[in-house]
Amino acid sequence: MQDQPLVTLDPSWPALSLADAEALLTAPGAKFEMETITLRGVPTRVWKNAPPSLAWLAQAARAHGARVFTIYEDERVTFEAQYRAVAMLATRLQAMGVAKGDRVALAMRNLPEWPVIFFAAASIGAIVVPLNAWWTAGELEYGVDDSGARVLFVDDERHQRFIEAAPALPAVERLIVARASSPLEGRASRLEDLIGTPHDYAALEEVPFPQVPIAPDDDATIFYTSGTTGSPKGALGTHRNLMTNIMSSGYGAARALLRRGEPVPDPVPRTSLTVIPLFHVTACSAGLMGMVASGSTAIFMRKWDVVRAMELIEREQVHMTGGVPTIAWQLLEHPERSRYDLSSLEVIAYGGAPSAPELVRRIHEEFGALPGNGWGMTETMATVTSHAAEDYLNRPTSAGPPVAVADLKIMDEDGAREVPVGQVGELWARGPMVVKGYWNKPEATAETFVDGWVRTGDLARLDDEGFVYIVDRAKDMIIRGGENIYSSEVENVLYAHPAVTDCALIGLPHRVLGEEPAAVVHLAPGLTASEAELQAWVRARLAVFKTPVAIRFVDQTLPRNANGKILKKDLKALFEDRASAAA
Repeated sequence: MQDQPLVTLDPSWPALSLADAEALLTAPGAKFEMETITLRGVPTRVWKNAPPSLAWLAQAARAHGARVFTIYEDERVTFEAQYRAVAMLATRLQAMGVAKGDRVALAMRNLPEWPVIFFAAASIGAIVVPLNAWWTAGELEYGVDDSGARVLFVDDERHQRFIEAAPALPAVERLIVARASSPLEGRASRLEDLIGTPHDYAALEEVPFPQVPIAPDDDATIFYTSGTTGSPKGALGTHRNLMTNIMSSGYGAARALLRRGEPVPDPVPRTSLTVIPLFHVTACSAGLMGMVASGSTAIFMRKWDVVRAMELIEREQVHMTGGVPTIAWQLLEHPERSRYDLSSLEVIAYGGAPSAPELVRRIHEEFGALPGNGWGMTETMATVTSHAAEDYLNRPTSAGPPVAVADLKIMDEDGAREVPVGQVGELWARGPMVVKGYWNKPEATAETFVDGWVRTGDLARLDDEGFVYIVDRAKDMIIRGGENIYSSEVENVLYAHPAVTDCALIGLPHRVLGEEPAAVVHLAPGLTASEAELQAWVRARLAVFKTPVAIRFVDQTLPRNANGKILKKDLKALFEDRASAAA
């Protein structure tokens, strides 16, 4: 099935084929030149000019000097101030005994302290563990224990959530709290005692930047991603994984310009309203890394508020925003939009959730901005494909073609045979962005990572030009506004309720959020439970966004196939009224 273009494109577009654009951009001596090296025993194309490590990037970014790096309310941190804070905190961590390979966990909302902690820990060879700040205490405790973090950084909200759980974290030697609102005791201390507040960073004493030998393929991060069964898995990423994204993002933008017939200029700093949490690879790897490299400005918000966002776009002349389709929809449809000057917006890009072609068209027509999309996952440290500008308008249901260092293929259900172009199968991806595997989970690693390829669990097809179309997810997962909800996790909580004997979680389409979770429940004979009661039960045990928005009760146990698997497609008819209203 061929996409229908959303607008009438210039007859001269594309000026270059994908192959010709790639040849120009990756030619010997070009910025995006590639070379083939052996990664974990597999010959792999890599970006020849990618930065070698996060430590290198943290030091090189100092050259941006007085340019503003982060803005949060009245706090503005320049690149020079960021460098001083990173160097000081890295030195302090070393003094605490943190060494190469130690895990340093980080659980906080988007604050100027977040990138300071991230780069400081990574620059001394520690493995940074960004934890989902929306998790409950139990979920956070699992991530800390599983990673074996010696040091845990939290903001005040996470600290309050951890007060009861903290004694059960035996591996944590130091609990460091940013913006604490109450006195701290025991192993807890204030981040401000180490590096001051963001207002203080520019005046910090300059200390020598710690020099730790770090190779591109050394361990750098553990980002947690849940599977369809069992506990969350930590994807073990390398410095090369994150540095690859800098080049991949630049390559995607340059390819779009060449396809339009325009020259590729040197990178210029941009201002981005960063509203997706930094504990996601989309924001950290695909977003933050490129901003650091290019000297761009990241604006953080305490929480998403569309009016406040429009105020910031107007005041700060924001060039880029997005993250998930929800953001674009709310900007487009807010009744007060006309009161704000949003003309500075050049790009609204997103990933992480399905998006409607209508959204792509409206971004272009109503904002005059170019839409952007892409495909990746935690196991690929974000970007594998890049979809932008006219290519996106021409193929609005595609996630784009892979970047030059990535390969895609569609495999049959058994993973034994590659299927022909146009047929649906499981999407496999390969390239220097693919992580090493799962932290301390060798069996899960062996199942998912095969000879350099990652089995994505997504059902997809490729067209004859290599554009990928994500058709469905083989993994039992719902994506609500960019947040992953794994059905088995919610189902297990529902099963724990004494009245529930059978249940299933399904995703309902939602025009703005992409999907919402809903549950079908069969109660034990003689027992009762209301929709509100079960929603409160889930909300008390899991992050709020995982709570079913609707629950339907059935008299019989749920329909299953011969293998005992619940036929979830048959259950969606129970929510037709709600799905129609949300579409």
